[in-house]
Amino acid sequence: MVDWHKSVVSNGGVRLAVFEVGADPGLAGSTPRPTVLLIHGWPDSHHLWTHVAPVLAEEFRVVSYDCRGFGESDRPDGDEPYRLELLADDIFAVAEAISPDQPVHVVAHDWGSVQAWEAVTRPGAESRIASFVSVSGPNLDHLAQWARGTLSRPTPRNVGRAASQVASSAYTVFFQLPVLPRLFFGAAGSPAVWREFLHLVEGTPRENVVVGDTLRDDMISGLRLYRANIRTKLRRPTTKDTHVPVLEIVNERDIALRPAIFDDTHRHTQRLWRRSTPTGHWLPYTNPDYLARTARDFIAGQAGTADSAARFDRARVFGTPKPLSGKLAVITGAGSGIGRDTALALAEQGCELVLADIDLDAADDTARESKTFGVQASTYTVDVSDTAAVTTFADTVRDRHGVADIVVNNAGIGLAGGALDATDEQVDRLLDVNLRGVISGSRSFGRQMVERGVGGHIVNVASAAAFTPQRSLGLYSASKAGVLLFSESLRAELAEHRIGVSAICPGIVDTNIVGNTPIAGLDTETEASERDRMNRFYQRRGFTPDRVARDIVRAIIRNKAVVPVTTEAKVGYRIYRFTPWLSRFAARQKVTR
Repeated sequence: MVDWHKSVVSNGGVRLAVFEVGADPGLAGSTPRPTVLLIHGWPDSHHLWTHVAPVLAEEFRVVSYDCRGFGESDRPDGDEPYRLELLADDIFAVAEAISPDQPVHVVAHDWGSVQAWEAVTRPGAESRIASFVSVSGPNLDHLAQWARGTLSRPTPRNVGRAASQVASSAYTVFFQLPVLPRLFFGAAGSPAVWREFLHLVEGTPRENVVVGDTLRDDMISGLRLYRANIRTKLRRPTTKDTHVPVLEIVNERDIALRPAIFDDTHRHTQRLWRRSTPTGHWLPYTNPDYLARTARDFIAGQAGTADSAARFDRARVFGTPKPLSGKLAVITGAGSGIGRDTALALAEQGCELVLADIDLDAADDTARESKTFGVQASTYTVDVSDTAAVTTFADTVRDRHGVADIVVNNAGIGLAGGALDATDEQVDRLLDVNLRGVISGSRSFGRQMVERGVGGHIVNVASAAAFTPQRSLGLYSASKAGVLLFSESLRAELAEHRIGVSAICPGIVDTNIVGNTPIAGLDTETEASERDRMNRFYQRRGFTPDRVARDIVRAIIRNKAVVPVTTEAKVGYRIYRFTPWLSRFAARQKVTR
């Protein structure tokens, strides 16, 4: 448990219980370390930060307080004392008391974040608040403006987004009723019920949910926040900007707040960073280590720590964020073909790129072009057939750039001709690159994603050859069929960790793989002639790798399992599933001469 030391700060006659981690009792004394102020929401108290505070306390002075109406603080009567303006006054009063000489860094959740938004949008707030990490709590003025703007343009997309948020916010209507919510929470507001609720809706470990003895009273008293502010803000929003640096942590699986409502934050925030993950509303309980590390790195970056600042460069927001903005994407085989165009497509989405290829010069060329989109891109030499090298590469990426959000295992080679004619060396190299390389990349980066605990996405580039058997591509088909079935199985394995896995299955695509594909069983002259013929055929087909890259981006955003890309791949996939005898008949036809 956290070693909290209590003191009291008064504001306008309201006594606020203030708690500091690992300090001597009282607020006296000074410390050279930056001060972090943690602010809870409904129906929590300072106990919400039980698992976050100790991690932050390793580098910062950490203080929290029970907001008015909660925990050990006073509970003024009526709704009026719970207006956001007064709650913001509390933040400034506590900040002044605990750190009179230096501004504090604020980390806030739910209604704590709503209060903090009210504070940081006041003129001159940056003199008292050095930075703000916002978790699952919007600026109510910004939310009202977003709702009005969305409904003023009633396109199907806008109506759907608005309806989704209305459904997520339906509970707030119940909370503002005069009697029923008090009766409900009076009967059901026990710690045991609350733990079971969070475990049911978010999978929160029950033992992580630490609450005070005042939980039932806090649930009832905290209803005043909804009555005092929501209708007023929705009727008369007064949007104001802030100069305080803001990190907005958007939980994509938030039961109360849809991600779309944060799309306009950049219009009112001079310096904005954003992290989006497939996590739920109560992040301080469910993923406290991730939240603590993210807040720590952001605060350290604002304080001038170069390494921490660099990790947040990709999360900087300058306009309306795209679905993959700020993600870290790793791509193998990024020097040419599908890998290169996937890098450019993800750069356009605003991802930071880590590009790997056996040909470093080719990867460097991709990186240079990717940087024209204003993103960071780093390159590494990696032979994916070397399992130890892939493991080392994954560890290097984690240490230098952070845990990858997206991994595209794209590196691959070809092998045509009869299975009986191929040499053992050809077979070993094909399977080591095409299958073992995908497995190694998925395992190494997948373990890191699971350990981090906030999801991710793995893309494995297979082929239409995985489900369209051909007499002259048996070995290549086997390697890609292995990728397809491995991806399907891995998807099932990682689903509970919110990690998506997609198998991309292109058909005939004009890349340089054909020109580099050996054809077993042919003499040198005949092989070169046949390869040249196949290469011309692929070029005439005219399906370029950038079109595959677009499907890869869509697969990541929509979390698609299997993606046949070209027309022949889509047709072949369905034939193999529903009339496999026809696939077997077609497989007997000769593709090479």
